Amino acid sequence: MTRKAVTLIIVAVMTFLPVLALGATAIEGSIQGFYCVTQGISCPVGKEDPVAAAERLFVLHVKDANYYFVPNVDRSVMARHINEMVKITGDVSKDFKAIQADEIEVNREGKWIKVWSSDWQDEIYKEILGSHPLGGV
Repeated sequence: MTRKAVTLIIVAVMTFLPVLALGATAIEGSIQGFYCVTQGISCPVGKEDPVAAAERLFVLHVKDANYYFVPNVDRSVMARHINEMVKITGDVSKDFKAIQADEIEVNREGKWIKVWSSDWQDEIYKEILGSHPLGGV
């Protein structure tokens, strides 16, 4: 990834941070491709890999055409859970269809299993890079 692209991603994430509401909220839905949701279709079951290759952006789809962007979670994490029922806990924006995720849980056989958290991600940044690339975010 080029330095310019990384900078653009950092700026985009930082743009969402100030507008997020205080207090964590848990929202349940499924991970879907943005194009699929905006076209009114579900990502094809059994074709998750081609969808992941074709889609550039994934959202938490809650019902009908309602969805949330999750700007602080990498595309690869979201793509890994296409068509799965998930619960994302975090701060919901008052102004945008976005949630700043603290953790993601997947429903497996009726139990919620944590598959991602911002704390886990911060730990990995520190372990691998020695510090967080956004400077303590």
